[in-house]
Amino acid sequence: MALADATAGTRNEAGIAAALGILKQAFGDRFQTGQSFREQHAHTTTYIPAQLPDGVLFAETADDVKAAVKVCAEHKVPVVAFGMGSSLEGQVNAPRGGISIDFSRMNRVLEVNAEDLDCTVEPGVTREELNTYLRDTGLFFPIDPGANASIGGMASTRASGTNAVRYGTMKDNVLAVTVVTANGEEIRTARRARKSSAGYDLTRLFVGAEGTLGILTSVTLKLQGIPQKIAGGVCVFPSIKAACDAVIMTIQMGIPVARIELLDAVQMRACNAYSGLSYAEQPTLFLEFHGTDETVPLQSAEFAEIAAECGGGEFLWTGNPEERNKLWKARHDAYWSARALAPEMAALSTDVCVPISRLADCVTETQVDIETHGLLAAIVGHAGDGNFHVLLLFDDKTPEGVAVAEGFVTRLNARALAMDGTCTGEHGIGQGKMSFLEQELGGAVDLMRQIKRGLDPDDIFNPGKIFREH
Repeated sequence: MALADATAGTRNEAGIAAALGILKQAFGDRFQTGQSFREQHAHTTTYIPAQLPDGVLFAETADDVKAAVKVCAEHKVPVVAFGMGSSLEGQVNAPRGGISIDFSRMNRVLEVNAEDLDCTVEPGVTREELNTYLRDTGLFFPIDPGANASIGGMASTRASGTNAVRYGTMKDNVLAVTVVTANGEEIRTARRARKSSAGYDLTRLFVGAEGTLGILTSVTLKLQGIPQKIAGGVCVFPSIKAACDAVIMTIQMGIPVARIELLDAVQMRACNAYSGLSYAEQPTLFLEFHGTDETVPLQSAEFAEIAAECGGGEFLWTGNPEERNKLWKARHDAYWSARALAPEMAALSTDVCVPISRLADCVTETQVDIETHGLLAAIVGHAGDGNFHVLLLFDDKTPEGVAVAEGFVTRLNARALAMDGTCTGEHGIGQGKMSFLEQELGGAVDLMRQIKRGLDPDDIFNPGKIFREH
């Protein structure tokens, strides 16, 4: 369970002291050891207790990263990369102390190749900054996890989000990365070609590694053309199963839906109150279609027929950008709207993913679990790929309250694994889901340990994450 997995490791006090002195002398004011800086770089959107680094380096170039890693490698000091701090499973905690490298100043777009539909950015660029930069090119980067996360963080956690059903996840949209390895050298994992059979796929080894194998210094991304027409809409259903049946039929019929999001009745109540909406408080699908002036109305009409066949209400859709943006702003604010249902309580956001044919079963059984145990929780899901999130509100002031929350997460993950799903569709493992990864992959985790030892023999990169070393 998360709190047990987040226990502090053994600190290398002498090495940390030596590294702090060297880095302070080398970087001056760009290296900070003050309490407030350290607290800011252990903050995550999670209930896992913060574990502070001993110092924070505000890197400005790849050379800064290389120099810092060489110092930390020499003294066997942990190094934790920090983007926007929006991780959900304790990924930026420093259980053994060490150095946090903040990438907020490495936020340059290095290259845009409009003809090839790709770009290369530094890891501190956020997805919103990138799309603002690209606006005049007619291109956009489609991965949208909701939070304005950094590209480096999104790559490191293999993020996805609302557009994944059409555009895939980060693993599908990263062409190459440059990485500082444990000896302080920078390598490039691939070129810009759209496909390659040249050796091991190192790019995908580092994408999703959560900073445990090296530190990303640039990311080369696929881009997409901004659609001529975008329309969004809402459809209410009598049950979770009816909504999921509509999703399955939509996917099976090959309707190129860009987003198809499931919100349960509790989440709809929260969105109505927080975002000023007035929809029925029933299971609901939010959808978006991308295409041309001719194709988008056809796609919307096809979905409306499917929804009616599954018992859904009228599909209310619009091409008006302001109305559509209000809808998706409410969806992206789902975390905050659910928290507002009981602001005095702590929040635990967790996710699982199952084959789409089992989504209705998994969500329905989870709702029964919530009701049976008298819990308050909202469910929202990326229904098109079988991924859903639960925002559980609980009392974190007592051991009993934490035990109730962790018991729910344990049952949720067991349920997903029993349906041949995964313990996390997009949040990552971090500290919070190490136990469930062992249950999910068994002996494959031992192979991960071997890879980790081969690339990072002294375990300096984000130690205490993904799996226990022993």
